[in-house]
Amino acid sequence: MKNLVISICKALVDNPDEVFVTQIDGEQTTILELRVAPSDLGKVIGKQGRTARAIRTLLAASGMKQKRRYNLEIIERHEQQ
Repeated sequence: MKNLVISICKALVDNPDEVFVTQIDGEQTTILELRVAPSDLGKVIGKQGRTARAIRTLLAASGMKQKRRYNLEIIERHEQQ
C-alpha cells in the first residue's frame, strides 16, 4: 500500500523527489503518513479534499481484500532553513 500511495502522489506533484510515506502498523490498522513539499500540498489534497478522498477510497477498497484498515494522514512538512 505504501508503494501505491507513493506512485500516485509522485504522479501528482511537481517535486516527486520530496514525496515520503511512513508506514505505522497496528494490529488491524495501518497508518500511512504522507509528506510532500509545501508547494505541492494543495495538489495532493485537491479542491475541497477530493484528491485526498479518492486516494483514501482506493486504500479502503484494496484494504478490504487484505482485511486491514488503512488511514492516510497528510502531514505538512516545513521548509528547512
